[in-house]
Amino acid sequence: MKRVYRPFAHGALLASLALASACSILPKAEPQDVYRLPATQGPAATTRATPVAWSLRLAKPQAGDALNSAKIAVIPQGDLISSYKASRWSDPTPILLRNRLLDGFTEDGRVRLLSIDDSNLQTDLELGGNLQAFQSEYLGSGVQVVIRLDALLVRGSDQRILASKRFEVRQPVSDVKVPGVVTGFGQAGDTLTRQVVAWTVEQGQKHAPKPDASSL
Repeated sequence: MKRVYRPFAHGALLASLALASACSILPKAEPQDVYRLPATQGPAATTRATPVAWSLRLAKPQAGDALNSAKIAVIPQGDLISSYKASRWSDPTPILLRNRLLDGFTEDGRVRLLSIDDSNLQTDLELGGNLQAFQSEYLGSGVQVVIRLDALLVRGSDQRILASKRFEVRQPVSDVKVPGVVTGFGQAGDTLTRQVVAWTVEQGQKHAPKPDASSL
């Protein structure tokens, strides 16, 4: 019996071997460390303030391309913005900050009717704004974490701006390795959260719609 030569099969074998060889020389994806935004364990509150009557939706702040990602941003010098190698946040920065604010409002306890923009629920007020900075910065021989948020409190029914304020926190960092910098982000995030929560409650009490007495 004559052996039948199948050029197609032979060519397929050569192609697969070539592909395997090419894959072996491609650079492997560099593993990355994924970090959450830590929260500082502060002293437990002994008393709870009276809950407010209005509801609040937390929206992701707007951000430019450099901050609208999961990269951990750093400004090593001048106006150069970069990111830490082989490290990233667990979520894009705007979501990371929104969720930290949500935790802060929950821990504070005064605003109990809370939602986030992903749910698209109708609320009395909405807190959003623009994230201008969320990075570490090298200044001389020191490093500090900078978070800058232009907060906007708007009416839920028509998106009318009711109040606005710029918040800026600068947290010195003694350990310039990534875990130490992440700790600095957590400390700065806690400070910012306390300030934003206090301001929002104050402004909400001024601007939130009053309950309709006829419906009580």
